[in-house]
Amino acid sequence: MTQQIQLAIAPIAWTNDDMPELGSENTFEQCISEMALAGFTGTEIGNKYPKDPEVLEQYLNIRGLKVASAWFSAFLTTKPFEETAEAFKAHRDFLHAMGAKVIVVAEQGHSIQGIMTAPVFDDKPVFTDEEWKKLAEGLEKLGDLAHEKDMEIVYHHHMGTGVQTTEEIDRLMEMTDPDKVKLLFDTGHLVFSGENPIAVYNRHQDRIKHIHFKDIRQETAEEVEKEKDSFLNGVKKGVFTVPGDGMIDFTPIWTAIHASDYEGWIVVEAEQDPAKANPFEYAVKARSYIREVTGL
Repeated sequence: MTQQIQLAIAPIAWTNDDMPELGSENTFEQCISEMALAGFTGTEIGNKYPKDPEVLEQYLNIRGLKVASAWFSAFLTTKPFEETAEAFKAHRDFLHAMGAKVIVVAEQGHSIQGIMTAPVFDDKPVFTDEEWKKLAEGLEKLGDLAHEKDMEIVYHHHMGTGVQTTEEIDRLMEMTDPDKVKLLFDTGHLVFSGENPIAVYNRHQDRIKHIHFKDIRQETAEEVEKEKDSFLNGVKKGVFTVPGDGMIDFTPIWTAIHASDYEGWIVVEAEQDPAKANPFEYAVKARSYIREVTGL
């Protein structure tokens, strides 16, 4: 069964797309070379990556890397569906050309994750019933569009958005067709929010088709809440780190994943300041810890 799980790492540890000043000196080729050297076989997509699939494929193939997925920002609660659909189709087609099977989708209507001055806990958006309806119906339509290319959408619960808590994840799963809307399971966002990741995994394991492994520095997370920091300031302070470097015990999480016969990618996605946390060093640390815990 474990042969059906592949390990990837996200480029956000090298260069942060939301705060390009973090890691601006790190090149695309350095990033993907160090991913491969650390022992990963997959990547997600960053802003420095070539936009032409043929060009990108050449860079990745010689390093033994494949594209696991890439983030898509939806605005189903705040903009006409057609706007999101057009952007989604272009994103879908690019990922399909790269051989990816899942598309990471997160609703950014009312999101505060990119607002440097908005306290991530105090200003978290809460959707109205009408917005929930728009979100659920829109995601199902995106799921249909993904199916045109034999792909799936995986919804990314995320700090500072309208789908962050266990209750909100449950509501989204209840309101959407399991065949059309799958779930991305992110350990770091759940623990940062105060959720129980194993409970969420066990409840929704049939819908989970993509996994992000990130760890949390507990003292920093507590400071972010106490100091009313924004999500991005929390990232700068180092709230996230790689598995094995924070407060999360991944052994019981892996036990749940293994027991569920999960197939797909596990992506190390741990955004922090590369000037403070050398991306290659932390990639190696993550790969070593995952090998120790999972045998992969």
